[in-house]
Amino acid sequence: MERCKRNKRLQTTSCFSYAKVTKVQTNATMKADALYDVMNLSVDEKATACEMSSSKIFSSKIASENDSVYSWDTNDVAKWLIEEGFASYVDLISKKHSIDGLALINLSEQDLRQPPLSLDVLGDIKRLSLAIAQLKEREENAYLRRSAKKFRVFHNIEELSAELLIAEVESADTPNKSLLKTFLAGLYFIVVVLVTSFVMVIVHDRVPDCKTYPPLPDIFLDNIPLIPWAFDVCEVLAVMLCLIWVVVILLHRHRLVLMRRCFSLLGTVFMLRCVTMMITSLSVPGQHLECQARVTDWNMKISHAFKIWYGLGMSLLNVRTCGDYMFSGHTTVVTMLNHFITEYTPDNWRLLHTMSWVANLFAIFFILAAHEHYSLDVFVAFYISSRLFLYYHSLAYHASAISAADSRTRIWFPLFWFFESGGNVGRVPNEYEWPFPSATVIRNFWNGSYFVQASKIELCKLRKIYAVHCTRAQQLLKRRKN
Repeated sequence: MERCKRNKRLQTTSCFSYAKVTKVQTNATMKADALYDVMNLSVDEKATACEMSSSKIFSSKIASENDSVYSWDTNDVAKWLIEEGFASYVDLISKKHSIDGLALINLSEQDLRQPPLSLDVLGDIKRLSLAIAQLKEREENAYLRRSAKKFRVFHNIEELSAELLIAEVESADTPNKSLLKTFLAGLYFIVVVLVTSFVMVIVHDRVPDCKTYPPLPDIFLDNIPLIPWAFDVCEVLAVMLCLIWVVVILLHRHRLVLMRRCFSLLGTVFMLRCVTMMITSLSVPGQHLECQARVTDWNMKISHAFKIWYGLGMSLLNVRTCGDYMFSGHTTVVTMLNHFITEYTPDNWRLLHTMSWVANLFAIFFILAAHEHYSLDVFVAFYISSRLFLYYHSLAYHASAISAADSRTRIWFPLFWFFESGGNVGRVPNEYEWPFPSATVIRNFWNGSYFVQASKIELCKLRKIYAVHCTRAQQLLKRRKN
């Protein structure tokens, strides 16, 4: 009977050790894959590196959840550097510059490159920044688990859900989480544009009769002759800026951040435009504008709204509306595109920046020359769009400090808090990469060599796992004999 109990305990210990080792090995394998990706190794180089290290056994330290990184001192940081393979930087980081856990978790790749650290080995910079990012993600996941245990004592389910939701949003961004944020930002923009289309149909039916209410006095429109083709030129300039921005997004390394910031800002400013259009209806700015007859059938209104929506409100696509004068949507779009292009391209691309600003200003002039909007509409649109862009990015570049200093940020600026929380996003560097696979990758995929190399890598990983399991089993057998 006693022997059966002892054998059962031994089997339980073996299963637990097996699961623990499997978890450690899985984390090590994922870390190796991420490291290969950061080093930009090809498939062949990955397989070679994997085969060279197949005789070595990955070891990993499972830190206690109660041991927070924020409580580390310089000695703990030195131990961590040695365990991660950066023993040569112990004196520089932990001793000379007194980097403790709090300072370590906030080190960025730029901090490693720039003085006073000034690491000069690119591989070490990439590997150390990756290790710090993984350490920060581990700490934030541990915080979530501690929060869940902490709030189990509360009986208020709403408080529990709110706290966990806030902790999840403010945790470090993962690729899937960043993709989800971008999708939600795009969905927000699409819904706002659809709402704007319905509002434009409503204000079109409310526009005052131009015979009863003639155009309002306007200093610019009263002194500039009508140019019939000017509005079409404005839309051509807007399309040109849009194409440039699409190219920038495709080639930018941080394209998801750019996309969600663009969607959130455009959606917010167009939502504000819906409110201003609904509040006050102005008379048409020119007698040449022919507003269509009002319709009372809701099916016709819905059809007209969808036509405005998929036609993007452009006259080039035969979309004509009246009453949407406060404030100019065309000015908003070209101004936002101009600011995004100049912000997310290098500072020394002065020719592109000059062309973008010239296109923006000429588009505004052509809107006024076509007598499609009052001067006030254009001025308000330019001011609101430019200020909103600048204010948003000023907050985004210091999002971590602002959120830490005042928790009311998520109440005052909920969209900003949601899209900008979760890691050191801030000011993204203007780095570019080719978004599509190279001809070599496509050829290897087509002739099957890609799958052969991938199979070798997977086989190498299995050999590592097998080696770890064998070593662990031998240790258990030795303990049993003793």
